[in-house]
Amino acid sequence: MNINSFLFKQIDNSPLIVFRIIFGLLCFLESVGAIFTGWVKRTLIDPEFTFTFIGFEWLQPLPGYGMYAYYILMGIFGLFIMLGYKYRFSTIMFTIMWLITYLMQKSSYNNHYYLLILLSAIMAILPAHKYASIDVKNNPNLKMISMPNWCRVIIILQMFIVYTYGSVAKIYPDWLDLTVMEILMKGKQHYYIVGDLLQQHWVHYFLAYGGILYDGLIIPLLLYKPTRKAAFFASIFFHLFNSIVFQVGIFPYLSLAFTLFFFDSKTINRLFLKRKPYYEGSEISIPSNRNILLSVFSVYFVIQIFLPLRHHVIEDNVLWTEEAHRMSWRMMLRSKYGYATYYVVDNKTNKTTTVNLNDYLTKKQQRPASTKPDFIWQFSQRLKKEYASKGQDISVFVDCKISVNGRPFSPLIDKEVDLAAIDWDTFKHSSWILPSKLD
Repeated sequence: MNINSFLFKQIDNSPLIVFRIIFGLLCFLESVGAIFTGWVKRTLIDPEFTFTFIGFEWLQPLPGYGMYAYYILMGIFGLFIMLGYKYRFSTIMFTIMWLITYLMQKSSYNNHYYLLILLSAIMAILPAHKYASIDVKNNPNLKMISMPNWCRVIIILQMFIVYTYGSVAKIYPDWLDLTVMEILMKGKQHYYIVGDLLQQHWVHYFLAYGGILYDGLIIPLLLYKPTRKAAFFASIFFHLFNSIVFQVGIFPYLSLAFTLFFFDSKTINRLFLKRKPYYEGSEISIPSNRNILLSVFSVYFVIQIFLPLRHHVIEDNVLWTEEAHRMSWRMMLRSKYGYATYYVVDNKTNKTTTVNLNDYLTKKQQRPASTKPDFIWQFSQRLKKEYASKGQDISVFVDCKISVNGRPFSPLIDKEVDLAAIDWDTFKHSSWILPSKLD
């Protein structure tokens, strides 16, 4: 079978239609849930400023309670996706708005937030509104019961990359000797009923090594028909466990929804879309923009494959420096604690002042500003600007010590370097981060 036959063969679109409905609902719940759980208030309203991705400092939250309206609007677009109403526009708008909030703050960084950006962008190009949608009701000419096979392939390949890197990243000493799992579970000992169980050594073994095996094998096992049902039930356990114990929002349920693309579309059609005719054909329809489509997909997946590897070409251990940690599917891999003292030196009088973090940062912001180099640099730059607005030229020095995965505290930052006077280089190791002792 050549590439054209594989990617452009028409298949029944029932899995995509059902996935669209679930995806839109979860986008709605994620948006409004962020309001009702207090996440929007804690992360975007309470802080005086947010730690953005470096280079996007101009992206700050709307004033007052504007972020509530922002998230409500995102939720509405999520509902529109679910209903298939102005589907392309709604999906593109949700993607843009979610991307903006992602870049706007990283105090609550989560790989799942990044994944939602990618999936939303992918969904925007998929013909997921061709059945059971308001768009079809308004324009019956849109109705289709089939889709090209690439619509299925692109979803499966994206999740294969996510899970594979998630598995490989866990194969390192602190995960394999259960150090990380013991720390993670110790924070759950107060949980009702399961708290004591989660402290058992055998449970730590099961979760640590089960996590490696699950992430590494789940996609192949779902693709292979004889193991598909067992893999599906394993997914239910794995993702419900994550939802209950780690409380990671919609991701567990979104991951379960992905299994729609692995089961026989006739089964999905029979279970969820009984009135929909099942597509029995095998037509191959090659679009006129085939070369453009293949080029875009190739570039996208090359980036997705190589982006998580970039920390290997950056000096020192990513667990220590955090350089290239984000957008790499490095999920729940370390526990980091630290404390930092910021000293402001007036360059005219040489007077030194110790900064009270409570005057500038929320408790949620203080932790990364005491453990993560990019946050520390950004806060130093923030202090420089604030003092400059008062007519003072200052230097900022930071005495910071951190502990990674329970190790003794060690100095993280060269306290002789004026962090207010140096630039950030995204593609190079920052020499003012002191060497780790993790390797």
